[in-house]
Amino acid sequence: MDLLATLRVALRALRVNKLRSTLTMLGIIIGVGAVITMIAVGRGAQARVAEQIKSLGSSLMIVYPGSTTASGVRLGAGAAQTLTEDDAWAMQREIQEVQVAGPQLRGSAQVVAGNANWATLIQGVTLEYLEAREWTIVSGRGFEPEELSGAGGKVALIGQTTARQLFGDADPVDQPIRIKQVPFTVVGVLDRKGQSMLGQDQDDVLIIPLPTARNRILGNPQGKLRRVGQIMVKVRPGADMKIAEERVRALMRQRHRLQPGQDDDFTIRNLTEILTAQEASSRILTLLLAAVASVSLIVGGIGIMNIMLVSVTERTREIGLRMAVGARGRDILAQFLVEAVVLSLVGGLIGIAVGVAASFAVGALAGWRTELSASAIVLATCFAGAVGVFFGFYPARKAARLSPIEALRYE
Repeated sequence: MDLLATLRVALRALRVNKLRSTLTMLGIIIGVGAVITMIAVGRGAQARVAEQIKSLGSSLMIVYPGSTTASGVRLGAGAAQTLTEDDAWAMQREIQEVQVAGPQLRGSAQVVAGNANWATLIQGVTLEYLEAREWTIVSGRGFEPEELSGAGGKVALIGQTTARQLFGDADPVDQPIRIKQVPFTVVGVLDRKGQSMLGQDQDDVLIIPLPTARNRILGNPQGKLRRVGQIMVKVRPGADMKIAEERVRALMRQRHRLQPGQDDDFTIRNLTEILTAQEASSRILTLLLAAVASVSLIVGGIGIMNIMLVSVTERTREIGLRMAVGARGRDILAQFLVEAVVLSLVGGLIGIAVGVAASFAVGALAGWRTELSASAIVLATCFAGAVGVFFGFYPARKAARLSPIEALRYE
């Protein structure tokens, strides 16, 4: 018997018991749909982490002020203002792996534009900070060199959230604003960054020249020392982040005159390592979700085996009659194996539609990001077919080994 004839016989046998065939496929449908949905959720989480890495800037380290000890009392990280602009310029000048080092001061203030006002984050930065963050300007211009020298220019770059709150749909470029009663002019609009890995809106910000922030807005009683709140360090492409981190630490200890054995008065955070670990965790979570969902496919396969065994028992006389008129054992084996595979593949195709619909539903109702994967769909379908072959082989083999005489005498 050729394959086409075997397929026709198998389909005819499945159509005889439509309800039983549908219920048998249900496990495969749920399994394939669950695998596709879980992988879509996991890939969405990985894509979100990748966006966070991109929004922060690639190969980035942040140097924070560290702890200090006063009168025997150890204060927490950031308790002492230990970083200066000169530290940033030294890193950029003396460490080969460092592409740029951008110092930053930050605080919050109420910003007024016409009749609108908005409390937002104020950042005093240099051009190096924007390069380190890979933060581009979508309209207007950046800071001019003379605006970053001396007392600093009264100009600002505005984030998109702040622009929307202050100006609505109007173009904020060249518009006047006031920060703590000091007049400024918006000269550029920053590109969208989205949320940080801590859930903070990175676009709710107003960026001004570092000297202006120090002298006019945020204030600094130690202004002559040119203290800064943190330094963004961008490592050159291809350079080793660990080596760069070690050299930054060694240079900072030397500049701050720290003795061997003395604690650092600064903290270095390698964001690439943190986010890479987060991405690896998301990948493991995706595999775990897919593995859990695959259990449904195995359960569906057990259901197929159970129903096929029942079918072999019910059709014993039919099997004997077919053998009596010339059907060989391999023909019987092929017929039942094809029936099992057809159940699995049809269930898999329906499961694909269920999984795609469920992925969109999860994204719409739960607000989670989902990302469908063609490879996941193909893998789930192939796995469904493999389940049909694996769990259908035993019943098919049992049917093929029946004795024609005993099969015809079976009641």
